[in-house]
Amino acid sequence: MSKPKVAFYWCASCGGCEEAVVDLNEDVVKVTQAVDIVFWPVALDTKYSDVEKMADGEITVSFINGAVRLDEQEEISGLLRRKSQIVIAFGSCAHTGGIPALGNLSSREELLDRAFFDVPTVVNPLRLLPQTSTQVEGKTLTLPGFHGSVKQLDEVIDVDYYLPGCPPQPDTIRDALGALLSGKLPPKGSVLSPTKSLCSTCSRNETKPEEIAIGAFRRVHEVTVPGSECFLAHGVFCAGIGTRSGCGEKCMSANMPCRGCYGACDGVEDQGAALLSALGGLMRTRDEAQLQSIVASFDDPVGTLYRFSLASSLAHRGKIIR
Repeated sequence: MSKPKVAFYWCASCGGCEEAVVDLNEDVVKVTQAVDIVFWPVALDTKYSDVEKMADGEITVSFINGAVRLDEQEEISGLLRRKSQIVIAFGSCAHTGGIPALGNLSSREELLDRAFFDVPTVVNPLRLLPQTSTQVEGKTLTLPGFHGSVKQLDEVIDVDYYLPGCPPQPDTIRDALGALLSGKLPPKGSVLSPTKSLCSTCSRNETKPEEIAIGAFRRVHEVTVPGSECFLAHGVFCAGIGTRSGCGEKCMSANMPCRGCYGACDGVEDQGAALLSALGGLMRTRDEAQLQSIVASFDDPVGTLYRFSLASSLAHRGKIIR
């Protein structure tokens, strides 16, 4: 009996999700014994043409990480969708857009101008930009086209499941692979991680006061938070109040607050808006001047509240009711 065929592909991301697979350590051997990895450009000498020759649905499951910014990424994601029975959005960037989606705060033209004209170390007197097609000595050289915005994976193809995290933790990956190989999968569209909030599973929750009143927000370098105490109680923003659990609280164990990479819990449509709402309830003052002072102390609100989820936000998807 042939083994299930598995593919991995890397779109717009840092590569941490590829490292997460390697972080399975000795379990990688078990994975390779249980499945046949037929496409993994970062590790295997496989070509797009190899996938094109496969029958539709021949691949059991494709793990696609990264957001979609280039037309090549959209094209290959579409190819893997056709050839795969199951597609999993692997990691925060594929799941909700991730950090690359913060690029949506600027236009395509602004980003290109910054990268090729305005950076002090760039010398480009002819103001040349990369072209998708260029003729050189009778041959055509091509580059992928640069889209106007960053999209999460399910905006360009149909996605069956989501594996969150920046990157997904080895336990999360192992559980997902186990469910796939056993056929014990949840309903389509499920996020393969617990739906409880991280706050409810964090050990620091035991020291969290019943009521928190934030008088000013502080950055992690501005205050020392004891290893067992709640960050919010010290005025340090922690996204655990509006983030899905399943990561094993690795950041908090290293005395760093949650950044929100596992995304929102089930039923929450906009993680950033949910975090903002929760923070609003912690600013317990009716004094307008004091309220303005608290708000002013919260540095980079969009980049903090939507660090991983801007592409999935209501604003990006045009769902704001007017």
